[in-house]
Amino acid sequence: MELLKTRRFRPIAIAIGCIFALCLLLILRQTSRRQNQSPTFDTTRNPPLVMTGGDPYIRALMRTIAASEASDRQPYSVIYGGTHAANLDRHPEQCIRITSGPNLNNCSTAAGRYQMINTTWAKMAKKYHPHPDCFLFFFACSYSFEPEYQDAVVHAWLSDEQFWRFNIPQTLKAGDLEQVRRRLSSTWTSLGYGIETNTMTPKLTGIYKQLLQEELEAANKR
Repeated sequence: MELLKTRRFRPIAIAIGCIFALCLLLILRQTSRRQNQSPTFDTTRNPPLVMTGGDPYIRALMRTIAASEASDRQPYSVIYGGTHAANLDRHPEQCIRITSGPNLNNCSTAAGRYQMINTTWAKMAKKYHPHPDCFLFFFACSYSFEPEYQDAVVHAWLSDEQFWRFNIPQTLKAGDLEQVRRRLSSTWTSLGYGIETNTMTPKLTGIYKQLLQEELEAANKR
C-alpha cells in the first residue's frame, strides 16, 4: 500500500521540481539582464548601435532616426521627457504629459533609442523580436527592451518590404533618402514631413550621409 502511494506521488513531485527549476532559471536570467542594461556613451552625437551586423543602409537610417528622437548619452533607456528607465526587462510604459506642440496635454509612452510607444513596441516585438520569453507554448510572451533587442526589432521592421509597401534598403541605395523620410514621417515625426519637427530635423540629411559612410566602411572591414 505504501509503495502504491509513493508511485502515485512521484509524478507530482517531478512536476513541482520542474516548475521550481524553471522559476529559478527565469530569476537567474532576469538578474543577468539587469547586470547588462543601457550603455552610457561618451557623446550624444550619433553613437554606434549595440547590435552587430545588418544592412549598412538600414543601420545608418536607424542612427539617423535616433539622432532626432533620442539625443542622449543613454539613448536606449531614455524616456520621453528626459528621465531614464531603471531597467529594460520590458518597455517602461510610463505615460508622460506632453507640454508643447500639437499633442499638448496628452501623454506619451515613447521610450528607448527609437522612442517607440508601448503599443507599437508590443506589435513590432511580437513580430520581430528574436528571443521572446514565452510560457505555455507561446500562450504568454514577454519581450525584453534591452538595447540589442531594440536594435534588432527596428532593423527587422525597417527591412520588411511587405509592412512598408516599399523597399527601404533599395530606396536608400538608390540615394533617395527624402522618399524614405517622407514615408516614415508618420511614425517618427521628427524626420520631417509630419506634424512635428525639432532642431535636428534640418540636419538629418547631412547626418545620414556621414553615418552611411561610417557604416559602409565598417561593413567592408567585417
